[in-house]
Amino acid sequence: MATVLLIIHLFVTLALIGVVLLQRSEGGGLGIGSSQGMGAFMTGRGTANLLTRATAVLGTVFFALSLTLALLGRGTGQPRSILDTPPAATAPALPALPAAPAVPTN
Repeated sequence: MATVLLIIHLFVTLALIGVVLLQRSEGGGLGIGSSQGMGAFMTGRGTANLLTRATAVLGTVFFALSLTLALLGRGTGQPRSILDTPPAATAPALPALPAAPAVPTN
């Protein structure tokens, strides 16, 4: 089920990116969402309303899918933090003994 939701989440993400890029920004942006790009189908205001509503709907679906995927995946994995696992019981390392001084033999 998580795989299906993840694929749907991917499609919603791509659609949301596309709709946001279609919108006309203050500086012009891509400008595809203007009335010239839609022909006589819709006016500039109608196109803006459609893209704004589509953005809101896709954003809500994106948010809901993100929460659902987070809740589905919260208890399925092993602990990944080193703080969650108990330390292994090992003997402490002994300090190295200093080397004996060399005694000259004559």
